[in-house]
Amino acid sequence: MRHVALLGGLPGNLIAPAVLATALLAPVPSAYAHAFLERASPPVGSEIAASPPEVSIIFTEGVEPLFSKIEVDGADGAAIATGKQHVAPDNNRRLIIELPKLPPGTYTVIWHVTSVDTHKTEGNYRFTVTH
Repeated sequence: MRHVALLGGLPGNLIAPAVLATALLAPVPSAYAHAFLERASPPVGSEIAASPPEVSIIFTEGVEPLFSKIEVDGADGAAIATGKQHVAPDNNRRLIIELPKLPPGTYTVIWHVTSVDTHKTEGNYRFTVTH
């Protein structure tokens, strides 16, 4: 009798279909979100006059720093030695890595991140230092 009262007097054989219909009509959270590059500094495809002090990437979702990585390769494909990577203290969507002084050339930024909801994404882009 208690079940009938909770579901507005529905007979017992209609309770399961009513619960199923309610579940199907409920809003679905975005369970398939991924962290994609939203903005970067230096910007994607940019030519900049001087060596940047860091690479900073803002993603569309928060990232887990222990399972995320930014690498920077020189024009010859060799990895550039970088400083310690970290997430901005005020924004878990922003991953930062410090750079040494870079000579003129084209550099490739390669990123692999795991978002806070555990989805993995990766990508790359280039920027050029002109002086």
